[in-house]
Amino acid sequence: MIPTACLAQPPWVVEFAAVEEEVAALRRQVRAHLGAWGLRDLVDEVQLCVSELVANVITHVGAGTPTTLAVHLNGACLRIEVHDPDTRALPTLLAADDESEGGRGMALVGAVTDRWGVRLGPDRKVTWCELATGLPEVMDHRGCLRMIRVEAVIGLYGAHGAEHIPQCGRLGVALGEEAVISVITDLLHWLSAHGRDADDVLDRAQVRFEAEVFEPRR
Repeated sequence: MIPTACLAQPPWVVEFAAVEEEVAALRRQVRAHLGAWGLRDLVDEVQLCVSELVANVITHVGAGTPTTLAVHLNGACLRIEVHDPDTRALPTLLAADDESEGGRGMALVGAVTDRWGVRLGPDRKVTWCELATGLPEVMDHRGCLRMIRVEAVIGLYGAHGAEHIPQCGRLGVALGEEAVISVITDLLHWLSAHGRDADDVLDRAQVRFEAEVFEPRR
């Protein structure tokens, strides 16, 4: 059965210092997000991946390293990324024997995911892995009521109408983003014209968004 949650979601991104105490909080947040996304069957695997990728930063880059976790749901694929600023310490798949205390982290990640890798940038590296969700491709997210409403509004603001705006891919997202900016700008003008505090409304909207997407840290 296809979950009722949207099949494409905004990425969940959290910045933190890579210390052991953060891992438990991240695991709780992972469970909450996957539950909201209708992916409870993947909780164990994703928690393991997050734990091992963060532990890899702590061990090989250093405790306290500024780190970013990003989890992307794109229909059939769930992608987990851990960003850190050290482009020298690259994770490797070691052949750890039964008595080894280390070297098992990426082997475990490789065992429970479809693929994993490392992407190097000028000032950071991204260690990532992907798991199949069993959901349809992202283009089927149009069955989500929230996405239907959003795309209808975006279509009104699109230069050529909704039927000419791609529903996926970088071009479609870029055009949609510009339309969203126009929508928000006009809404702020409307609030101002009616004597409402636009900043207060934006703050309340942000609180509501975070309440729907993020589990508060405990």
